[in-house]
Amino acid sequence: MTHATIRSGIPWHDDRGSVVNAHGACVVEEGGRYYLFGEYKADEGNAFGGFACYSSLDLVNWTFERMALPVQPEGLLGPDRIGERPKVMKCPSTGQFVMYMHADDLRYMDPHIGVATSATIDGEFIFRGPLLHGDEPLRRWDMGTFQDRDGTGYVLVHDGDIYRLSTDYLTIDAQVATGIAEGGESPAMLEHEGQYFIIFSNKTMWERNDNYYLSAPSPAGPWVHRGLLAPEGTLTHNSQCTFVLRIQRGDESTYMYMGDRWSFPRQASSASYVWLPLTVGGSGISLPAFLPEWSLEGSAPVEPEPAQVDVQFAARLPGASVEIPFSGGRAAVHGDTNSQSGYARLEVHERVSGRLAHAGYVDFYSLVESTGLRYLSPALPAGDYTLRLTVTGEMPVSYNKAGTRFGATDSFVTVTGVSCDVAPELGD
Repeated sequence: MTHATIRSGIPWHDDRGSVVNAHGACVVEEGGRYYLFGEYKADEGNAFGGFACYSSLDLVNWTFERMALPVQPEGLLGPDRIGERPKVMKCPSTGQFVMYMHADDLRYMDPHIGVATSATIDGEFIFRGPLLHGDEPLRRWDMGTFQDRDGTGYVLVHDGDIYRLSTDYLTIDAQVATGIAEGGESPAMLEHEGQYFIIFSNKTMWERNDNYYLSAPSPAGPWVHRGLLAPEGTLTHNSQCTFVLRIQRGDESTYMYMGDRWSFPRQASSASYVWLPLTVGGSGISLPAFLPEWSLEGSAPVEPEPAQVDVQFAARLPGASVEIPFSGGRAAVHGDTNSQSGYARLEVHERVSGRLAHAGYVDFYSLVESTGLRYLSPALPAGDYTLRLTVTGEMPVSYNKAGTRFGATDSFVTVTGVSCDVAPELGD
């Protein structure tokens, strides 16, 4: 079963039934398809695992293409290194696809901006080494890119430095802006009707925060702080900015905000995406409301389907579980998130044979309390199943270099309901 709406804040599944694993991402439109490039995360640690490429006709249903840039045998993106925030642009002067990324050691003490190239968008990229500014490598970290309408390419880095690329995109031509957002990271830029906007996140490790933006008449500035991107206290609808996609339909441009809802340490199985229509007009941009489900057609919100069966389960002790029999081919879990919650192990078993048909993890943590859809399984063959959710006792927690703790204070799992393709049977 496919769906035609974007659902934010839950793991997505690809054509193989695997979780879409492409974080700190960007999207490139080429040949009538959208290509998603992002960090291929693991649940066991934060070391570089490669950059993945997926493709889609509708930005909703994703096909895994390949590892666009695998772990290298050695060097900046070799074993036990960091690789983050891959961004890809097609160079107008050469036709090459050029990828940029943050490369570092595991302690984040050896930062570089790296560059890789491919002749085709779905090919394996060849790592070319550090991006050079003159004769020196660009020793920066959190980064993004922006391609202007005239084809000029830019690299954006933390603290608000902006670099214009050479015509072949392989080196830096000039630095055009300096320190416009001290303390800012994960920059993302867009242009609309001659006005430029750049979004930044604050530094709170894997925790979300209230992202903000600036505007200017050109990438060189002068840049003016405009305030928060989303309503204060929403923590940018529980996300961190990574990219803004311009969607061109005839003469009309619309814009989609792309953000990450990190879930450390279970980034591979539980980190998700927050993609929302961006309101752009005059000197301002905004994400006025969180749309848990919306259609690309007119950026229209879609009313989420309520849970079909109420479930009253709240537990914190490892091993506590709840089982819900159902008949159908796709199960949805509804529940509550708050700062005292952690992970649940999800398993779907065939009811007669007991065979495991699907497994994953569900993150119930959020500093901002919410209730709603927490997990949607991939499509399974129609049949009779038992859905089991088990408290793991594990909490999403991270620490910055100063030792400041971010994340959950307990490991509760709160399930309020379940839905599926065919109404569940509660059993005894």
